[in-house]
Amino acid sequence: MAEIRLTKVEQGQTKIRNVPIAVTPEGFWCCPSPVVFQKTLKAQNPLNKPKSSPPPPTKTSVQKKQAPMTERKPTSTPSRPGVVSDDQRTFASDAPALSALVNERPPRPKIENLPRKVAIEFGEPGTSDMKVILMGKQGFYVKLSVHKNVLMENSSFFADKLSEEQSSLSCLEIEDCEDIEIYVETVGLMYCKETKQRLIKQSVSRVLRILKVAELFGFNSCMQSCLEYLEAVPWVGEEEEEKVVSSVLQLQVEGIGVTPVLKRVSSEVSNCPKDTLFHIMELVLKSSEERGRREMKSIVLKLLRENSSVPSYAGSADICNETIYSSCRSCLDSLLSMFRQAAEPGFTDKPMENKEPVLKQIALEADNLSWLLEILADRQAADEFAVMWASQQELATLHTKLPVVSRHHVSCITARLFVGIGRGELLPSKDTRQLLLQTWLQPLINDYSWLQHGCRSFDRKVVEEGIGRTILTLPLEDQQSILLAWLGSFLKAGDNCPNLQRAFEVWWRRTFVRPYVEPQGNVMQSDSPMTS
Repeated sequence: MAEIRLTKVEQGQTKIRNVPIAVTPEGFWCCPSPVVFQKTLKAQNPLNKPKSSPPPPTKTSVQKKQAPMTERKPTSTPSRPGVVSDDQRTFASDAPALSALVNERPPRPKIENLPRKVAIEFGEPGTSDMKVILMGKQGFYVKLSVHKNVLMENSSFFADKLSEEQSSLSCLEIEDCEDIEIYVETVGLMYCKETKQRLIKQSVSRVLRILKVAELFGFNSCMQSCLEYLEAVPWVGEEEEEKVVSSVLQLQVEGIGVTPVLKRVSSEVSNCPKDTLFHIMELVLKSSEERGRREMKSIVLKLLRENSSVPSYAGSADICNETIYSSCRSCLDSLLSMFRQAAEPGFTDKPMENKEPVLKQIALEADNLSWLLEILADRQAADEFAVMWASQQELATLHTKLPVVSRHHVSCITARLFVGIGRGELLPSKDTRQLLLQTWLQPLINDYSWLQHGCRSFDRKVVEEGIGRTILTLPLEDQQSILLAWLGSFLKAGDNCPNLQRAFEVWWRRTFVRPYVEPQGNVMQSDSPMTS
């Protein structure tokens, strides 16, 4: 037993004296039998034999009929039945003094037909001047012995019901209480001086339940305390965050400020998403710490991929793509500048400490472009990147002047573009596809041996299938010129050259065996999976 006292008594209010209270995990109002209220609430099988409880220290009232009702709860009461349960919390000191009278009877046949009743008295026993009946589901109800002045001071709902015209009202029934336990607790909070302190260490879900009932009662001070709690306490997980935001947005009471809570999930700064995304991209792209850069690239790619799976708002998708392409152009300019330095006469004869920064920057910018291309491919917005890359004739010319150990990172970008076209992830025009093959296929072939043996992430079969499918999207004459040039390289280099035999076979059948347009005019379709 814990002794709870209120040290200050307001003039004109009910006098409250020290009363022993049982503080249990079931809540401060479960007294003197801590488990009766909760057990009764959770009783699903009415045929279960009820457990006996120790006799109450005061008196036991036996009622055969429900208390007389003089007025019923209007339509503003909750309409959806059901009791939501979670872990109960214990209120600390300074909670209101109260006592509970629990009616229990020995087991009888057809006990499921009998109403389950709990009586709770707030304040000093015998001083209440009103009864509030809370009707729950399955015939369960709670009778509260309360004080009119406390209810009227704290609740606009009770103030309306207990107006001067109805000052003689002594009993009020509230029907269809879907969360009757929280109704009792919310009424108890009307007797507290510091409501916010009573919410400390409560769960977020329980405070949301209290907030809902407090709104129904018009208990504004309690609502404000709940909002202050929700603004300060951490929200654990996306599900809890969504519950909080949804509950707060549903509040319709004037004068209750929800903005502090919502500021956690929204910003009033204009153009914040665009500026913030650009800043994040710049930080990641310019980082020189390899592990941190690699991990953040993976995280940003995952988050942008999640964004692509939900509807866009206010052109956010276009803003994101614009920011990414701005970064692409910056990286491409830097890469070309580094290639020019590395291709200068005498660069290879410089000391390693002079060459190393340039070579590292080449690898960094190529890796950045590969990452940006991956993001654009996921967002189905990489067509413009293919146009940019296909037009880099100067970069392709400088490519041959650098050693393969320094230049092979660029060929990884080319390979990813071919894979993307082969998979249908991007759909550049015929001219772009043709220019891309014309500009970058031979540099890729030149680096192919190194890519196979020096790049762990390089998948030869996937790349070869992508190159072959890209070639087969071109007109038949272009397929022929490219594949005949490839054949000459393959016959010289063997495994050090991409194996495009499947694409070669498709071209052969299209040309010599089963052309699409026969003399009879019938349209034939190739049976090969490599067809475009």
